[in-house]
Amino acid sequence: MTQAVVEVGARLRYNGRVWTVAVLEGARATLVADEGAAAVVLLPYLFSNPSFEVEGGSTPGRVPPFGLLETLPAEVRERALAWQRHVREVETGLPNAAGQGVPREQFDPATRSLAQREHAKAEELTAAGWSASVATVRRMRAHYRSEGLWGLVDGRAVRERSAVGRADERVVAAIRSVLEEQRERSTGTLVRLRRRVGWLLEKEHGAGVVALPPVSTFNRLVHAVADGQGLLGAAAQRRWHASRSAPPFTPTVALRPGELVMLDSTPLDVLAVLDDGVAGRVELSIALDVATRSICAAVLRPVGTRSVDAAMLLAQMVVPAAMRPGWDAALSMQRSVIPYERLVALDARLEGVAARPVIMPETVVDQGRVYVSASFVSACESLGVSVQPVPPANGPAKGNVERTFRVIADGFSQYLPGHTGSDVSQRGTAAQGDACWSLAQLQELLDEWVICGWQERRHEALRHPMMPQVAVSPNEMWAALVAVAGYVPVPLSADDYVELLPVRWQVINDYGIRFGYRTYDHPGLNLHRRRRSARADKNGRWEVHHNPYDPNRVWVRLPEGWLEVPWVHAEAVRRPFTAFTFDHVRRTLERRASREEHEAAIARALDALLRRASQGLGSKRERTVAARAHAAAQMTDPSPAMDPHQPVLLSSVPGASFGLSGSFTVPSDEAEAWNIDDDLDGIEEGSPEDLAEEDYLLAGLAGEHAAAGHGDLAAPSGPSADTARDEAAGAGGMRIYDPCQEAQAW
Repeated sequence: MTQAVVEVGARLRYNGRVWTVAVLEGARATLVADEGAAAVVLLPYLFSNPSFEVEGGSTPGRVPPFGLLETLPAEVRERALAWQRHVREVETGLPNAAGQGVPREQFDPATRSLAQREHAKAEELTAAGWSASVATVRRMRAHYRSEGLWGLVDGRAVRERSAVGRADERVVAAIRSVLEEQRERSTGTLVRLRRRVGWLLEKEHGAGVVALPPVSTFNRLVHAVADGQGLLGAAAQRRWHASRSAPPFTPTVALRPGELVMLDSTPLDVLAVLDDGVAGRVELSIALDVATRSICAAVLRPVGTRSVDAAMLLAQMVVPAAMRPGWDAALSMQRSVIPYERLVALDARLEGVAARPVIMPETVVDQGRVYVSASFVSACESLGVSVQPVPPANGPAKGNVERTFRVIADGFSQYLPGHTGSDVSQRGTAAQGDACWSLAQLQELLDEWVICGWQERRHEALRHPMMPQVAVSPNEMWAALVAVAGYVPVPLSADDYVELLPVRWQVINDYGIRFGYRTYDHPGLNLHRRRRSARADKNGRWEVHHNPYDPNRVWVRLPEGWLEVPWVHAEAVRRPFTAFTFDHVRRTLERRASREEHEAAIARALDALLRRASQGLGSKRERTVAARAHAAAQMTDPSPAMDPHQPVLLSSVPGASFGLSGSFTVPSDEAEAWNIDDDLDGIEEGSPEDLAEEDYLLAGLAGEHAAAGHGDLAAPSGPSADTARDEAAGAGGMRIYDPCQEAQAW
């Protein structure tokens, strides 16, 4: 058989037509069709086209799939190779591909026709016991020409076995349909599934037409259909598999510090002593820089992370971490691999700080409801940070931060008293009694562990840019990358800290500003009462920023700048509280008078609740509410060992509710969520009578204060009001952060 050659005058098939090669010029061929059409085609493109074929010549041989051949049984592979030798001898007269030797007489192409050679080969194979006819020899030749050696393999050896065997296709289709239908249903048994499949078969094909297989066969068939497809198992697993993004997954790559920062929250596997012996779970929120694997910020809060905590991570990242009293000098940046002298020359804040990188994020990534809310997006916009949400239940999109959580659980949480394990099945009976660390102490322990146990620990996933075989630590990676990417300090002014708080759009009335059943008023509002702002898109309302962890004051943006406006009943509550603490009392206390009197009664009842809870009195629900409020306030107080006259670094105030919060906007429909404690409804009470007694005590306390003639405790105005508020803050710890003092550091 002649070899196919493309030359001038050759006839070939291409793109469904027959062409004649008219001109060959370099890598181009000019083709002319029988009907007169002409085309110029590049030869590489022509040869690679599936429809290309030269008339009168043999098609190029195919490379056999050696990998598949190796998986075949030895006898099947040997028989295919033997057929290859027989087919070659029929076509060329020689059984080997080298073309060496002398053909046998009955297979000599010079004296025997192809038909005679096929007959001779059939007789030879029949004599050898192969029982091969002339038609078999001709068929094997055709297979060899089209598929090469693989076409000579016995098809029975390579036939794919169906996962469902010989089961009725109608039964298989019904099982798959029922499994897809119950993906969103609660988890059931295979008995329920079998009955539903039977009902579906009767509905589609009639009663008794399609028989269900026996129970054991049916169960094996279900697993054959559903295993690996997310159709069986717990409801949460089925929903996760349905929402999971389709692979392949692209690995996350970042080449400079801050290019990509992942944010996420998870419950910490440790019980903390919140206040007065009340133990509870805490939630950990971290910001992880992908390029350096540095934990740029880590914040602990009582369960229920809010947007203010998420935005707080952003502010923590751009401020150095101060050395804590009692920390070893080895934890300082000066003693680390970070180029301390060069960085201090650029940013004086780095003098004497801990060895944690200061990284300004360019893009933050996460899928949590807190992190993709309008409030958090607004926070990022104010800092020039872009937000990249990831699809729900897409673990690979934020695998770095998930692995970091596992390392924190294995290297930090499990060594602490009060360790609970990752779920209830792993919790020991002594976990509640072992808890001994407060939330502030846990935060300090975590900060110390991050600096010495994470930032100085070498990670196999981190490789030095110039030495790929050398694993480095996050601090070493930051030192290497900051030399290339550079370092720019990001100063935050006092106004920036106010901008980072959640915002509401409110009307300034004669009585002031009212939301969340609290009234805020100040003489500075006099010129703007009952007037519309310049924001037509907000219907003339005024921009009001508030702090859910310190509801004693708000900030109003006026044409002349920010104005701090106190709560009119701030002096009535002498202990720290949060928005959800206030809301708990408000829901409990029945309104029996006007709005103003009711608000004053709530303030008195709140103060009474906090005082009684601090003395170990009241119901478990009351003590838990007060403990969480006090724990949140503790996390916003500066360290007592710090000099109050020195500028306060943000990272030295763990979880500072003001200075460490982030910039974001809370829409009106979202703002009410700030006053709701999502986790208090599950607190156990002794009996329904306890709730009734609690309502009675709160109402009674409010009545006692009203009877005593306290009335409506409005805050005084003018300089004396500021002095009174400062004194109240000193007594009750309400004045937790001064942004103007922090701004003096710049």
